[in-house]
Amino acid sequence: MPAPKLTEVTTVACLFFIFLVPLAGAGLALMNVGLGRTRSAGHMMMASLLALAVAGIAYFVCGFAWQGFIGGPAHVFSLSGKNWNWIAADPFFFRKLSFDGSATSLTALFQMFCVGLAALIPLGSGADRWHLRASCLSTGVLAAWTYPLFAHWAWGGGWLAQLGVNYGIGRGFLDVGGAGSIQALGGLTALAITWILGPRHGKYSADGMAPAIPGHNSVFVLFGCVLTLVGWFGLNSAGAILFTGGEPSGAALIGINTLLAASASALTAAFITKIRFGKPDASLTANGWVGGLVASSASCAFVSPAEAVVIGSVAGALVTFSVEWFEMRVEVDDPGGAVSVHAVGGIWGLLALGVFGQFQRPVLNVAGDSLPVAMNGIVSGQWLAQLIGVATLLGFVLPMTYFVNRLLNRFYPYRVSIEGERQGMDLHELGAGAYPEFMTHSDEFLQR
Repeated sequence: MPAPKLTEVTTVACLFFIFLVPLAGAGLALMNVGLGRTRSAGHMMMASLLALAVAGIAYFVCGFAWQGFIGGPAHVFSLSGKNWNWIAADPFFFRKLSFDGSATSLTALFQMFCVGLAALIPLGSGADRWHLRASCLSTGVLAAWTYPLFAHWAWGGGWLAQLGVNYGIGRGFLDVGGAGSIQALGGLTALAITWILGPRHGKYSADGMAPAIPGHNSVFVLFGCVLTLVGWFGLNSAGAILFTGGEPSGAALIGINTLLAASASALTAAFITKIRFGKPDASLTANGWVGGLVASSASCAFVSPAEAVVIGSVAGALVTFSVEWFEMRVEVDDPGGAVSVHAVGGIWGLLALGVFGQFQRPVLNVAGDSLPVAMNGIVSGQWLAQLIGVATLLGFVLPMTYFVNRLLNRFYPYRVSIEGERQGMDLHELGAGAYPEFMTHSDEFLQR
């Protein structure tokens, strides 16, 4: 399939949407800071900045070469008489990439922001105990290998995208704004990191209880929600143009669906926490908001506003209950809720596209003429393509991410010492606190 040709108007619109995406990263960074401890706030912002820097450089060096773009050179193997595209074969360092406003050059720019967004997600899960240099090392692996590989399969004309051509499974795996390629991948990486790091000291007592360690600044968290909304408008709209052949005029529907999904998800989370705890919980409502944004990313261009409300409402419920399930049942200490928001929310978004999405399929009438007919994801078989994509994330990407990071942890331990955690990441790794005029007290290190 050749790369799409963009008109001048489409190029300008796409650039505008791409330059909104960093606001999503700023919002996630602020949320990670607010949901963590006071004594690690500066460290979290420093880790976020370095994650963006490392991700950008690693993607420039070799990430884009392995992700590529539709119609570009790739390594292909034959199976049962069909060609399967498994990895791109572009040169490193953006060589031979023409910076002329083409779809390929816009994709390279867009993906440098997207891979940085994916790299920010695990930081919230490793808060208060992840070495700065170790997080940079893990980010480099994600940006140079893990992210480009799956992004090629989904967005670069790889084998997931070819499911429709090779086997007639819907339109092949679809992921408009990266619910799988960015969000679920980042969330599953966060899960791997929490398994490797283990819980924060004092999180789980000897009797199996898990006392809450509340975030230190709900204002940061809620303001981060506003920034993520603006960034997600750009993320979903630019993805629709570059990866599904959408037009700028479709941005209105995408924006409406994005806002409705986030709103429904946040309201659902607030309602559930009000019923269960007597008062709405700010952090869970904020996580519900972002969970709705995440879920919207896969289907925002293919569903109606009413369906976006349903998708967001389900996302809000899933995020709210999964945060508690991971924390209490599985003992996954995830301060930022990244696993529930991005992994669970992203997987639901991918599946929701297969259920609610509307797709045009050519159908022959009695006269033999080919007419476009709208079919939902279940009738068209799109649900199966989405299910295969989810199975790939869970069955291949998660184990690979875990074992690679586990191997790196053997050579360079990811977790700081108990003394470093007690002292706080700001003082231990940066030598200065984010709030030097305040003295913080904590007795969890005296519990055992």
